Amino acid sequence: MDHFIYQNGALFAEDVPVAEIAAQVGTPFYLYSTATLTRHFKLFDEALDWGPHLVCYAMKAASNQAILKTLAAEGAGMDVVSGGEYARAIAAGVPGERIVFSGVGKTHDEIKAALSGGIRQFNVESEPEMRVISEVAVSLGVQAPITIRVNPDVDAKTHAKIATGKSENKFGIPIARAREVYAEAARLPGLKVVGIDVHIGSQLTQLEPFEQAYGKVAELTEALRADGHEITRLDLGGGLGIPYTRSNEAPPLPTEYGAMVQRAVGHLGCEVEIEPGRLIAGNAGILVSKVIYVKNGEGRDFLILDGAMNDLIRPAMYEAHHDIIPVREPAPGLEPQPYDIVGPVCETGDTFAKERLMPPLAAGDLVAFRSAGAYGAVMASEYNTRPLIPEVLVKGDQFSVIRPRPTYEDMINRDNIPEWL
Repeated sequence: MDHFIYQNGALFAEDVPVAEIAAQVGTPFYLYSTATLTRHFKLFDEALDWGPHLVCYAMKAASNQAILKTLAAEGAGMDVVSGGEYARAIAAGVPGERIVFSGVGKTHDEIKAALSGGIRQFNVESEPEMRVISEVAVSLGVQAPITIRVNPDVDAKTHAKIATGKSENKFGIPIARAREVYAEAARLPGLKVVGIDVHIGSQLTQLEPFEQAYGKVAELTEALRADGHEITRLDLGGGLGIPYTRSNEAPPLPTEYGAMVQRAVGHLGCEVEIEPGRLIAGNAGILVSKVIYVKNGEGRDFLILDGAMNDLIRPAMYEAHHDIIPVREPAPGLEPQPYDIVGPVCETGDTFAKERLMPPLAAGDLVAFRSAGAYGAVMASEYNTRPLIPEVLVKGDQFSVIRPRPTYEDMINRDNIPEWL
C-alpha cells in the first residue's frame, strides 16, 4: 500500500496534488510520502513484537536525512555500509547504539570513526577485516562489538546482481568455517562477539530461502554456544521484496515474515535485528517526469521524457520494471497504445520500458514512476552534466524540498583547474 492515489482525476501524494509540486519544483524530481514510510516501518516493528528486536533501516535504499529523521523518530535503527552513511546517520540524530555497520570493505578510518562516535556492532565480513577492527579497537582502548556474517550458500531466487548468500558471492565467510573464525575472534584483543549476521539478497518474493538460511543460523547458534561463545543477537539482514507491478503475485507480508522468523529462531532467546530497506522506502517514493516529445518512429512510438537513466538507473542496470502512470487520470474507456518510454541521454540503454501500454500522451504531460523510492535518488549521477534531481517529502497537506536541484554553475564550479591551464 502507498499514499499516491488519484483524487478527482489528479494524482495526489497524501493530500497534495503532484502537479502542484511539479509546477513549483520543476521536473524531474523524486517525491516521498511520510505516511507510507512510517506505515511500512511500523509493520515490520509490529511483526517482531513477539520478542526483543530492533528494525535497522538499510540506508542504502534512500539516505536523505529527512527520511532518516522520519524513521528514527519512530524508533528505527540504521544499517550503514560506508563511512559516509555512518556520518549521515549521526547527523540525522541517530545514536550510535542504534547503528549497525555492514559492508565488505570497511576501511581503517571508517572503523575508527564508528568506534569513536559509537556503534551498536560491526557485521564482520572477513578475517582480515576482523583483525583490523581488533587493531583499531586496541589502539583506542575500547572493545568493538561484532557479529560475523556467515554465507549459508542459499539461493535467494532473485536477480543475480542482488543475490548475496551463495558460495560464489563476495559476502561473508562460508558457514562451514564459522566455528574456527569465531574461535579466532574470541582470541583477538579488543573484540566482543555479540552474535551472528546473515543476509542472502534483495527483492526476495518467497519465504522459503529465508527460512532455509535462518535454520542454518539457528544450528550455528547452538554450536557456537556449545563452544563457549555468548550469542545474544541474530542479525537476519533484509531483502523482503515489493510488488513492482500490480499484476504480479504479492511478496509475503511483514507479518508472515515475522511469524517465520519466530518459527526459525524464536526458541533461541536472542534479540533479533532485521535490516529492511526496499520494503520501507520502495513504495514510499515516486519519480515524476515530463514528456518532452512524442516521436513517431518506424513501427513504434516513443515517449521522450526529461527524466533519464542517470536519474533512475534501475531499468538499465537490473532490467527492472516500474509501473509508469499519467499524473492526470486517463478518461474511462480511453484506448491505451504502446510506447517505448525513453530518456534524453545519449545511450540506447536510456530506456525505461518497451512497448508499454499507456493512454495517449502529449508533450508537457506528467508521468509518475511508481515504486521508485528505493535505489533511485541514491544511485543517481550527473552523467551528461545533468543535475541531480530534487527530492521532495510530503506530510499530509505539506511538502518540502529536502534536496534542491543544483545549478549548472554549482556543478561546474566544483571542478578545480590546474594552474598550468
